[in-house]
Amino acid sequence: MKKLGLVLVAAGLMTVAACNKPETPAENAAEANASALENSADALEEAADNATNESTEAALENAADNLHSAADNAEDAADNAQ
Repeated sequence: MKKLGLVLVAAGLMTVAACNKPETPAENAAEANASALENSADALEEAADNATNESTEAALENAADNLHSAADNAEDAADNAQ
């Protein structure tokens, strides 16, 4: 649980850091969204590594994969917003 908190704090700091870039609000929002999704996916992967059974591990890894895909889509949206 402490790892998840650390990941969420890191996501918040990256969101604040992204605000200093001279980009449009749409680009900032898309990049912040992508970063948050990547951080959540990383947290799920950590949870999968700590899972006590294979079915839980597989479910967490699938959820992490889905979040990575969503993050990729958000990054593409940020690129298209430019």
